[in-house]
Amino acid sequence: MPPEETNEKRMRVLIINTSENIGGAAIAANRLMEALKNNGVKAKMLVRDKRTDQITVASLPQSPLLKAKFVWERVCIWKANRFKKHNLFQVDLANTGTDITALPEFKEADVIHLHWINQGFLSLKDIRRIIDSGKPIVWTMHDQWPFTGICHYSGECTKYQTECHHCPLLLHGGGTHDLSAKVFRRKRQMLRGAHIIFVACSRWLEGLARQSALLVGQEVASIPNTINANIFHPMEQVKVRLQCNLPIDKKLLLFGSLKATDPRKGIDYLMEACRILKEKHPELAARVGIVVVGNRADQIRALFPFPVYAIDYVSDEKQMARLYNAVDAYVTPSLEDNLPNTIVEALSCGIPCVGFNVGGIPEMIDHRRNGYLAEARNAEDLAEGIHFTLETAPWEELSAHAVHSALAHYGETNVASKYIAIYKRASEKR
Repeated sequence: MPPEETNEKRMRVLIINTSENIGGAAIAANRLMEALKNNGVKAKMLVRDKRTDQITVASLPQSPLLKAKFVWERVCIWKANRFKKHNLFQVDLANTGTDITALPEFKEADVIHLHWINQGFLSLKDIRRIIDSGKPIVWTMHDQWPFTGICHYSGECTKYQTECHHCPLLLHGGGTHDLSAKVFRRKRQMLRGAHIIFVACSRWLEGLARQSALLVGQEVASIPNTINANIFHPMEQVKVRLQCNLPIDKKLLLFGSLKATDPRKGIDYLMEACRILKEKHPELAARVGIVVVGNRADQIRALFPFPVYAIDYVSDEKQMARLYNAVDAYVTPSLEDNLPNTIVEALSCGIPCVGFNVGGIPEMIDHRRNGYLAEARNAEDLAEGIHFTLETAPWEELSAHAVHSALAHYGETNVASKYIAIYKRASEKR
């Protein structure tokens, strides 16, 4: 056995994420752990919110303080916004958390791999303790928070390129010394003298990160999320439709989100696109249906001109794979997104995708080859993309290209090997 392979098998990586499997970052982190394990790395996860009995996932010692820390951070944001719920979950302060450096999982790890650590899991002081431990650190960025003051997505604001203040996500636009300014300065202090390799899940996010004043002098790379093709693969459509209690005589679109009504996920644009589609092609009224998956999905049933099949949020991957295979196209009208797991999942199942030309989505949807890339915030073009995918395009060709692109870019071995190289580079910096 080559020495290099032996060294790789001995590498112990601790993946740190707030949740085990709820939310896009958690799903991506969990899949990476499995991909690393399948490629010779002893990978474990450390989470605050554990939901399974997976032995390679450890959780913080349970205590009422864990929930209290989450609540305290929200209270601080609520107070700063003059007791309004304005963007309460669009920002994070990392002003409270848990010191994990004394945990056995941390001590035995060769590499510390941070992912999404917000909502009271790790504070800035806790992250500094990890830095001071001397262990190699890799930080995968699932949104902009690691390089902004307090926001997960900055929208049109570019203040993070110099220094955050007058945050548009705070009531009345914040101020010169608002929370965003204070946390930005604390992050700058936290990162002083640190050697962290920051990894973006998309080239789009990598480009934004390189512009941040916080990451000057830090290494920034880009590696996509991975997919388990043993779960997400093409299946017989009629069979899975019957299993999912969906009609077999309609062309079905799928929209999915943790919360179906989240404005950032663009549900309003999908509704408008469907209205345009029905107006231009009235014959589709009896032939098209919309499958909406996510919390509060039932609340929007009456807002579509086509029949809606509402399904609560699905955490079981096998059931989600069946739902992808039950539809003819996946529509993701997100207004701002990094590298959505949902697109990777749909493509891997051979389902063409329709989405806006924003964030990392253009890196995933190859226009008119595995789906349709619509002009950002253009409901009419989104409608055109849906019609193209359902009615005019050679669907079998789109499907074949979808599977090929998913395996080529997001396969476990490909992604794991890139991270192993990053881990080695991070270890060499020490």
